[in-house]
Amino acid sequence: MSDDQETTQLLLGIDFGTSRTAVMSNRGYKKITRSIVGYPKDIIGIKFLGKSQVFGDEALKNRSALTLYHPLEDGVVREASEKDYNAALELLKHVINEARQGEEMEVAGIIGVPSRASIMNKELLLKIAREVMPVAMVVSEPFMVAYHLNKLNNCIIVDIGAGTVDICGVKGSIPGSKDQITIIKGGDYIDERLESTIQQKYYDVQITRNLVRTIKEQHAFVGPPEQPLNVTLRSDGRPGEYDITTEMRAVCESIVPDIVENVLTIMKGYDPEDQTEVLQNIILAGGGSNIKGLDKMVADRLSEYGEIGVTCVSDPDYSGCAGALKLAQDLPPQHWDKIGFAG
Repeated sequence: MSDDQETTQLLLGIDFGTSRTAVMSNRGYKKITRSIVGYPKDIIGIKFLGKSQVFGDEALKNRSALTLYHPLEDGVVREASEKDYNAALELLKHVINEARQGEEMEVAGIIGVPSRASIMNKELLLKIAREVMPVAMVVSEPFMVAYHLNKLNNCIIVDIGAGTVDICGVKGSIPGSKDQITIIKGGDYIDERLESTIQQKYYDVQITRNLVRTIKEQHAFVGPPEQPLNVTLRSDGRPGEYDITTEMRAVCESIVPDIVENVLTIMKGYDPEDQTEVLQNIILAGGGSNIKGLDKMVADRLSEYGEIGVTCVSDPDYSGCAGALKLAQDLPPQHWDKIGFAG
């Protein structure tokens, strides 16, 4: 890319996730926004908020006054839903306008999305992207993680997001549908089960999905606990300490069998002479990679297949969009249509 292009064109790497949308630019901009769009329920809400739509944490904070939409719920944009389409469009427009930082310039961006969306929703997502920037490409998030890490061959990326767990075999090119498996058991699945088990054990406590998500993000673990997990919850308005050690461990471990089974399925798609190397290059990414002890448990469950190497990315919040930005900078936008779905 020429110096003139570098100074006149804003390049973006966007990780358009079920739970969060992370953006990085070639001008140093870097921000995460929750993938939520809220619309006021009535005229009072518009007066209270002073706007007709809100995004991210602001939407979550004012949820009682809003109708909330999660554009990539379950890892896809529902094509039959005009409201979901519009929410995805408005969210993407919002994060891109923020990345402009008040400047008017040409924008080109690579968007990483859950594997399921990259396979099922490519054309739809590209249509949305074209409405907000003239040049765009849609690629699966796991491959963007691999690109960021420069792991472009003989590795498996396990991207544990909110809506899905995406398992991707990287073989030196853009992954196809046969190289990717999606499990509909991500962080939202853990939240749902944790909320249910807490309510069953402590029927009188007041618990919400948002509170459960916060507890999980702070305390999630698998394997033997180092100490009891006691959290503060409210019963009839009064705070108290509640032990949820067993419940947290059980729900977090519930995603492990599917991960192991599908890692093996992807591994068997490699030539046998490459499988030893592949099993030593399993990388956990996404918010779920923060679950304490998960890398060790996955490695232990795979141990009968030989020497296993499972590592976690150092920055799960930004590894996907960092890979997207790196690819955007390495390859001039006029060539994007040669490697992915571009427009």
